[in-house]
Amino acid sequence: MNQKSKPWMVFVILISLCAAGLLFHYTCKETNLTAIAPPQEYIPQAPDYADSTMWVIADGDSAGTGADVFYIVSTWEEDWKTSDSIVSHYADVWNPTHREHMAREMHRAAAYMSPGNRFYAPYYRHTTIDAWVTQNEDTIERRTRLAMADVCAAFDHFQQQRNHSRPLIIAGFSQGGMAVVELLKHISDETYSQLAAAYVLGYKVTEADMAECSHIRPAQGETDTGVTICYNTVKDVKYAKPIIAASAVCINPVNWRTDATPATLHDTITITLSPESHVLVATGYSASEYHPYKDLINVGDIHSCEPWLYSECLQQNMAVRADEWRGKN
Repeated sequence: MNQKSKPWMVFVILISLCAAGLLFHYTCKETNLTAIAPPQEYIPQAPDYADSTMWVIADGDSAGTGADVFYIVSTWEEDWKTSDSIVSHYADVWNPTHREHMAREMHRAAAYMSPGNRFYAPYYRHTTIDAWVTQNEDTIERRTRLAMADVCAAFDHFQQQRNHSRPLIIAGFSQGGMAVVELLKHISDETYSQLAAAYVLGYKVTEADMAECSHIRPAQGETDTGVTICYNTVKDVKYAKPIIAASAVCINPVNWRTDATPATLHDTITITLSPESHVLVATGYSASEYHPYKDLINVGDIHSCEPWLYSECLQQNMAVRADEWRGKN
């Protein structure tokens, strides 16, 4: 090697060492950041459905002639943070406050669904209301996958334990109504044969849902079995929220008609189905007990009333459809 080439060789070596050093620095930096960075969101511990504390159960069928009702609760939680300030988009079934919120609705539903029946409602990691507030289908679909997986796991455990000679009723409100639709896609043909009826309260059933799943057959009257009952209530059709109520089917739970024949409820309320919009229009009902929430629900629609305004109608209809199912089986 001549003397003139040495400075260039030293320069090349220095550049190579610097490059190696920079590569080492940034590689370690990225690894360290990955190691210490908190997760993007907190996923609560999964429920164990073999644990009786994961259920609200009410046995009102002393005669043994009623149905088994599987009920899925609606949305109760907002986004929340752990003690480490990590956000969670899901209810925590082990959190006493979250459990108390869900149990409030479960017990209220059981009050009219369990007489004459056996009522089962699982706690599950339902998606927080924040996903729904976005009114974005992709966000909701992504965030609800965990919740729907919990519901399917709970139902599979329930189905393994119950007597299959009894009629099956599935019901759910709001996010629970979405879960009913997903359960109908999940169940086997054998399980479907046990279904007296499925009640989608305050959520939608779309053409795509029906095309995907032969287990979804819209109810046509008061007594048909193996059918899906679906409705959403508004003060005017212009208030229907597409993210919840853009349904392809609807039935009036007061007169069990699918046309625009009005029905009188509690003497002063008129419930009329809009065949064009597939929603129920309530007149003579202020719904003042249901306060608007983040411009999403109870703003012209009466979303929060769905399981409660028609509770007597639903209670009677569950008994009718269960009896019809027994008569056929």
